[in-house]
Amino acid sequence: MSFAEIFILSLALAADAFTVGAAVGLRHRGARQVFRLSFHFGLFQALMPLLGLLAGGVFIDFIADWDHWVVLVVLSLIGVRMIAEAFKSESDTVDPNLDYTRRFHLVGLSLAVSIDALGAGVGLAAARAPVALSVVTIGVVATAATVVAMLLADRISRTVGRWSAAVGGLALIGVGVKMFVDHIR
Repeated sequence: MSFAEIFILSLALAADAFTVGAAVGLRHRGARQVFRLSFHFGLFQALMPLLGLLAGGVFIDFIADWDHWVVLVVLSLIGVRMIAEAFKSESDTVDPNLDYTRRFHLVGLSLAVSIDALGAGVGLAAARAPVALSVVTIGVVATAATVVAMLLADRISRTVGRWSAAVGGLALIGVGVKMFVDHIR
């Protein structure tokens, strides 16, 4: 497998990270938040194919029956919460300190956007792709895509205002539904 093929695969895998990064970036745009989300998305996107490379078909066969459900539930729950918060007045906000780039939300989103990379790892093993180059390229591309998405989201948020959180929530739900539908086809 050539570097060009690995790079194209990395771009395809980073599409979900870009979409979710943009959705989260509509609400969370601080330098630390951008760093946390992009770092974790890149890390998880790099580790999942590595796990796929190491585990081969055994692990994929085990998780393939329910991975789409996990992605759908995690992204939908976070998306619904973002939509609900968009329609609340500032004084009704349940937790003004809620940060989707921390704790469970961070891990859940990182897993959700990178679960398809697990399967890609099996494909990389079958293609005898260079492991280190593949893992590093996938991780760097996902990190860069997330940073770009979050920075673009800041500009969108200034134009759209507080309704951008509802749009971001819908985007998260849409990614979850798309991944679910792609799996059951």
